[in-house]
Amino acid sequence: MPSKTSATSAIVAGALAGAISACFTTYMLTKSRTSSLGRPSLEAVTAKDAAPPGGAYSQAIRNGGEVFVSGILPVLPDGTKLNRSSFDEQVKAVLANLGAILAAASSSPQKLVSVRVYITDIADWGTFNKHYIDFVGDHRPARAVVPVPCLHHDFELEVEAVAVI
Repeated sequence: MPSKTSATSAIVAGALAGAISACFTTYMLTKSRTSSLGRPSLEAVTAKDAAPPGGAYSQAIRNGGEVFVSGILPVLPDGTKLNRSSFDEQVKAVLANLGAILAAASSSPQKLVSVRVYITDIADWGTFNKHYIDFVGDHRPARAVVPVPCLHHDFELEVEAVAVI
């Protein structure tokens, strides 16, 4: 029968090995997303073929192998707001902007990981879904469709996304 000391030593050794493994895994996962100084390697993404930011934010931020796309409203690249246009036209503009931003970040719709859609009328879900399926093809990223009471400038939808590069 092993002594109490050797059993305790085995438990401590196992815990230490688990901690070292967890630390190594964390290090390897974050190494690809940090600069040589250990800081996140954040890079703003600017797509000239997409609507310019309307405030103090970037169209997207690239960090390592990921790109985080800010909320996209139905605005044309020249700044024209489509808040008086049909929901159909607003969806087309938002997805065109998303495609341009993903391309500028060296990504694509087929590399989307997660998409969050805010719509002011849940009855428009089907219209959005039709265009979305055309946009992503057979790819099926994680997605949430969130009905909201209103959006800035009376827009009817906003989309944000995360993709890999």
